[in-house]
Amino acid sequence: MDVSVGNITDEFVRYIKIERNLSEHTQRNYISDLGQFVEYIKDKSIVDIGNIDIRGYLGHLHRIGLKKSSIARKLATIRTLFRFLNREGYIDKNPAKIVATPKQEKFLPHFLSVDDAFRLVESANREETSSLRDRAILELFYSSGIRIGELVSLDREDINLSDGLIKVKGKGRKERIVPIGLKAIEAMKRYIEGTVHGSQFTAHDERFPLFLNRSWKRITERSVRRIVLKYGMESLKQPVKPHTLRHSFATHLLDAGADLRAIQELLGHKSLSTTQKYTHLGMDKLMEVYDKAHPRSKKAVNEK
Repeated sequence: MDVSVGNITDEFVRYIKIERNLSEHTQRNYISDLGQFVEYIKDKSIVDIGNIDIRGYLGHLHRIGLKKSSIARKLATIRTLFRFLNREGYIDKNPAKIVATPKQEKFLPHFLSVDDAFRLVESANREETSSLRDRAILELFYSSGIRIGELVSLDREDINLSDGLIKVKGKGRKERIVPIGLKAIEAMKRYIEGTVHGSQFTAHDERFPLFLNRSWKRITERSVRRIVLKYGMESLKQPVKPHTLRHSFATHLLDAGADLRAIQELLGHKSLSTTQKYTHLGMDKLMEVYDKAHPRSKKAVNEK
């Protein structure tokens, strides 16, 4: 039986598509990462691959200049591959299990001030169809904190404007219900009902894509990134990414006193530790509150 890495690739791809039910974006990443690993290993037999080979591959990635975050993602793919092979009986043990994940650099996410966030979303203020769509996209990003992949995958049936709720398909195809604010609801209504898109929506079933391009097809992530960048440069004179609005959403909620676990649910984070990075962003705010409120703070002592 041929157990080279290349020959089990198709079986593994079926596994991540059907059993794991991963999103298309995640599937593309897995397939790309797997292809690079296969190219490095060549046609070496699965049973002969050990943790030394995997460490050698990670070292190769480091030498060619990949970031630690990218190397960690590729290692996660390799771990998933060997866990699958172990389960299917191709190998007796998982050699990737004992390979340590590269220590990650800690980057605090970039976010906008409240004023800048308002300025950005309100900059899409024209009445033509594309501007109404762009305003709805910007308002929805800032109002819900959803990811770009979650936004472009929304269908008409996923939004309930009367209750102010949207059904989001997150990572691993897990669904969650997220509330949206009044401004986002108003922008969505203008986009759907106040343009030719309204007649298009009513002429199709509810699985019709929510956000459309000029060809009446589902808008792509690439197009959404261009839209956010365009209005960022116009209104703030700086490049803005969709994820910046997600970070702004979480940071502004935390600054306003929202519970961290509630923010975790809204963002769709699997682990609270992922959400906790926003506590670092709110430290200045916390120190300001402390100095104003605590009787033994620096401010109180200096005023005596």
